[in-house]
Amino acid sequence: MSARPAGLAGPLPLLYYMHGGAMVMGNAWSVLPRILREWALPLGLAVVSVEYRLAPRARYPQPLEDCYAGLVWVAGHAAELGVDAERIVVGGKSAGGGLAAALALLARDRGGPAALGQLLLSPMLDDRGDTFSDRQLSGLGVWDLTSHATAWQALLGDRYGDADLSPYAAPARATDLSGLPSAYVDVGSADMFRDEDVAYANAIWQAGGRAELHVWPGAYHGFDGMAPKAALTRDARDARTRWLRRLLA
Repeated sequence: MSARPAGLAGPLPLLYYMHGGAMVMGNAWSVLPRILREWALPLGLAVVSVEYRLAPRARYPQPLEDCYAGLVWVAGHAAELGVDAERIVVGGKSAGGGLAAALALLARDRGGPAALGQLLLSPMLDDRGDTFSDRQLSGLGVWDLTSHATAWQALLGDRYGDADLSPYAAPARATDLSGLPSAYVDVGSADMFRDEDVAYANAIWQAGGRAELHVWPGAYHGFDGMAPKAALTRDARDARTRWLRRLLA
């Protein structure tokens, strides 16, 4: 699904966005109103929201291949879409953030369209469920180890728990994070994904890449959607917008 602000001439930068929903629910339309309001209109962005197939009917690698095929198509049709193929940002929230991170890895390794940046909001990156925050925060909030296992089993099927699982399935498994687009990573301190997301940003730095990391104090998974008027939500949205503005300047 695509949209763009009316009345803007010339090729626009593009946010190529994957919705959340634990890989098992959600759709492309659900996120468009928020993205248009928060980023597309203020920053003059075009938006494509990806309708990838959902688990368990579509298991890895099908959802990721859907996202990659769409990215290749968009980059190849940039002129007729009125977007700038050199200024594509891949992004997503939760499961969509995990897909965005995997998409950046896959595009790098296949020599596919090179994204300018990756916007990773509370991304779902690690299937293993063995970080400190996994244990510390399980049973609290909207996402715990039961949710974690259910979602990853739906996505991976018989591959769930494999020691040699591909980093395209779970980007936290990646051992080489060099050559990736500039990353924005944010997560709440009370989100079970906290430690895997912090570790991912740190691994990008260690590989010589660029990452901006925000850990929002006291925030739980999906806090910005559940408390849209909270001061912390406003701070998080402002920080994301500032990063996008700097990236696209």
